[in-house]
Amino acid sequence: MPTENPQPLWQPDPQRIARSQVTRFQAWAAEHHGAPADGGYPALHRWSVDALEPFWEAVTQWFDVRFSTPYTRVLGDRSMPGAEWFPGATLNYAEHALRAAGTRPDEPALLHVDETHEPTPVTWSELRRQVGSLAAELRALGVRPGDRVSGYLPNVPQAVVALLATAAVGAVWTSCAPDFGARSVLDRFQQVEPVVLFTVDGYRYGGKEHDRRDTVGELRRELPSLRAVVHIPLLGTEAPEGALEWDALTRADTEPVFEQVPFAHPLWVLYSSGTTGLPKAIVQSQGGILVEHLKQLGLHCDLGPEDRFFWYTSTGWMMWNFLVSGLLTGTTVVLYDGSPGYPDTGAQWRVAERTGATLYGTSAAYVMACRKADVHPGRDFDLSKVQCVATTGSPLPPDGFRWLHDEVREDLWIASVSGGTDVCSCFAGAVPTLPVYIGELQAPSLGTDLQSWDPSGKPLTDEVGELVVTNPMPSMPIHFWNDPDGSRYHDSYFDTYPGVWRHGDWITLTSRGSVVIHGRSDSTLNRQGVRMGSADIYEAVERLPEIRESLVVVIEQPDGGYWMPLFVHLAPGAVLDQALLDRIKRTIRENLSPRHVPDEVIEVPGIPHTLTGKRIEVPVKRLLQGAPLEKAVNPGSIDNLDLLHFYEDLARKRA
Repeated sequence: MPTENPQPLWQPDPQRIARSQVTRFQAWAAEHHGAPADGGYPALHRWSVDALEPFWEAVTQWFDVRFSTPYTRVLGDRSMPGAEWFPGATLNYAEHALRAAGTRPDEPALLHVDETHEPTPVTWSELRRQVGSLAAELRALGVRPGDRVSGYLPNVPQAVVALLATAAVGAVWTSCAPDFGARSVLDRFQQVEPVVLFTVDGYRYGGKEHDRRDTVGELRRELPSLRAVVHIPLLGTEAPEGALEWDALTRADTEPVFEQVPFAHPLWVLYSSGTTGLPKAIVQSQGGILVEHLKQLGLHCDLGPEDRFFWYTSTGWMMWNFLVSGLLTGTTVVLYDGSPGYPDTGAQWRVAERTGATLYGTSAAYVMACRKADVHPGRDFDLSKVQCVATTGSPLPPDGFRWLHDEVREDLWIASVSGGTDVCSCFAGAVPTLPVYIGELQAPSLGTDLQSWDPSGKPLTDEVGELVVTNPMPSMPIHFWNDPDGSRYHDSYFDTYPGVWRHGDWITLTSRGSVVIHGRSDSTLNRQGVRMGSADIYEAVERLPEIRESLVVVIEQPDGGYWMPLFVHLAPGAVLDQALLDRIKRTIRENLSPRHVPDEVIEVPGIPHTLTGKRIEVPVKRLLQGAPLEKAVNPGSIDNLDLLHFYEDLARKRA
């Protein structure tokens, strides 16, 4: 993998470096905790992984984490899985998320935007009041620490209030977006048996209203653990029989009471995509998320009280939880509830403009869609307040970096980040003091000993290997729900390299310290012993204007050979003729290597995704290997199940 990119695309100026929070943190940590005063970010990162306990103690002090009872030490047990962080400490996540209400009560904590793109503010004092009222009502309903509270909600202020009230009580939050069908929601919520369900009557998306009352009725019937259902009339309908009204639960002027819980007390349950079985129910802790998100949002994203933080997401994706944590840094959080492309492809840029977003996060897929649609954000919108555009969901291709630089602003910090639902954070990505190189993530995150390993566990530089993390992170799961002996948790991350987290991505760590992500290693492309990342192929192929999207898999053959088909979803009007076939193969050969050229290029009616928009390579591979649909994939995890019938039929024809 070539890593010579001599010139950075962007470099922070000396003033930006000096005023960034990570620079000020380093100087303070050098004085108080033995961090290196010189050497910039690389020296700070080395110290943060070598001196794990002083580093995390420094994070809690720098951000003034309030422990209501003190910890006995920072890391009681560092083995993975099972690391024990800050034993003895008690605290509350929601208390920290609402701290700015004490100093800036009348400033906006939230800016809510719908498809009209007009922002509506919720002040810090109003957010705190609603959380106080709802937390008291939850306690009156008998909700106790450890009980599960669920939300079937879009990205609206009520969802934030419900999460924070749940955390204030010490209960455990879990949510799904209302575009999830009943089966997908039940696959998740039935595992954790919620006692309260917050739900809307419907939502607006793409200029249309979507009534969800029938789905809500099914959820109520199929969740016998529910003691209460709370109705939020987004479409203005009456509450169904037996449901409580949102307004009645949030109208009191009640000072919030924050249950002080152990550091490792569960905060929320997130879910894996569940493409090949029941989604994993991933449990993260109040303290672990608090300190990890303070580090990530404060030091890496450089967010503070003057900022406005917008990330396009839904409540069914970990980025929503990450977005809400912007409140921890006193930042105004922008909640956009609507289609990313309504009324036109430039919608998200319009939201960034109208909310004065300083950090705008989106998906790599949206950036590439804007590029293909000939959107000109810098020309058509006032984006002068946007300091950073961050992307995740999949690797941002080099053309995406160039397009953001050319079409938004030359002096733009572009942060491609990579992490996972599993840790609800980033392993690598944004660093405000480092240069940005095209196609690369800036650096591994502080406190994260990110390495690239070969199959024998040897670290690699400038070569493709498995993404591993060799030390514990506070936000790693405390456990999976309904995994009493921990075997599912262990097998998910610690089976390949005992005691070391293997994430399931191919990465290259370059000799200058940056990171390149090549795609999932569990859908490995391996031909003639060479491991290849699917993301590299997508990046090359999808440069062609005729290709809307693509999917590649490698099928091992009984004779020991390989069949590597590339599936292409064409843009309207495009035809897969010999000329286009030749261009596809030439593009891959010239940009990657002859080994990357597929054995066959096949036109498909569409590329299937998970409900959070990720291409599903493994289920397609299983179908092509002859597995029946019901065994190859969990139907409730796919955005369009009908698309899989094409691959099923293809497998039958090939057999």
